[in-house]
Amino acid sequence: MPTLVPAVFLSVSLTLFVALCVLQHAPMADLLVYRAEGAAVVHGTDLYGFTATRWRLPATYPPFAALLFVPATWLPVPALKAAFVAGNALLLAALVALSARLAGRQVSASLLCTATALSLWLEPVFQTVLFGQINLTVTGLVLWDLARPAGARGKGVAVGVATGIKLTPAVFVLYLFLRGHRKEAWTAVASCTGTVLCGAALLPAASAGFWTRRLYETDRVGKAWLVDNQSLQGLIARALGTAAPGLAWVLPAVAVGAAGLCLAARAGEERHGVLLAAVTALLISPISWSHHWVWCVPLLAVLLAEGRIRLAAATATVFTARTLWLVPHEGDRDLHLPWWQQPLASPYPLLGLALIAAAALRAAQPVLSSVRISSASTIR
Repeated sequence: MPTLVPAVFLSVSLTLFVALCVLQHAPMADLLVYRAEGAAVVHGTDLYGFTATRWRLPATYPPFAALLFVPATWLPVPALKAAFVAGNALLLAALVALSARLAGRQVSASLLCTATALSLWLEPVFQTVLFGQINLTVTGLVLWDLARPAGARGKGVAVGVATGIKLTPAVFVLYLFLRGHRKEAWTAVASCTGTVLCGAALLPAASAGFWTRRLYETDRVGKAWLVDNQSLQGLIARALGTAAPGLAWVLPAVAVGAAGLCLAARAGEERHGVLLAAVTALLISPISWSHHWVWCVPLLAVLLAEGRIRLAAATATVFTARTLWLVPHEGDRDLHLPWWQQPLASPYPLLGLALIAAAALRAAQPVLSSVRISSASTIR
């Protein structure tokens, strides 16, 4: 009986989500791109020479990811969409459990059902499932690996595989090196190298094209100034009203990247280091679509575990308010927002910068205290 109500709550939450998808005729565009990538592998066509859906979306992931998408061609589209929704629901439950482990807490079945039901409506999670994205898979791989005990057998393999799928988890490889976990870091490097070699062996032409040309065609991913892009570059592009912020973005990104990784490496708790590395990766990436911020789930878990209830509530509000979709964003209106709409258009990078600033202040407190003590002794 104690778990019946949370289970019903989860069922209702999932049912409402599915009903919303059906009513809105959700296309799950990213899923269709993945299916097209798998079909390109099966039929031997140019992996990076096609576009899919009415939005003309191209393939942007490494060839290794396309190999993993081959099973998506085995099902008709309606069945594939249903399978992806069910799979992402399970992955979300797994991410909640992994987040609790990162926070040093055990999660009961009742709490797992409740947290999963609520997490589904966080904007990044909602968009991930709605688009048929793989963010929960990639984040789950990284979090499972990093939440394991130091010295665990094969630790680093999953981080390397995640990097081979989507590249951006490479930040966590650097984090492992900076944290002093050199064995795990080299394991991740070897694992990622294995995915590259696998892609090169099975898709040599696509691999050559991706690693020498497609990787550097940033326009393939999307326009940086769209409100969908919740990275530092997106924030700066919209604030300056320019599609190409150039050094106005590059220099702050370098500074934020250096500061964020330095703080992550020196964090007293492993969970703080992991979260700082994740936020840093999301900030400095040229494109961080809003659904990439599914790291909000472990962030909220850590805040709640540490008893920071008000901060957790404020953070949850940021990730459920959907203010970025409330500002004008048709056409190029994202580039012409008044000053008071800028915070509404960039809630996630602003939160990320605030988290890094707060970590910097915490790190500076012992130094400031020692300076005060030294000054007081000198005066005496």
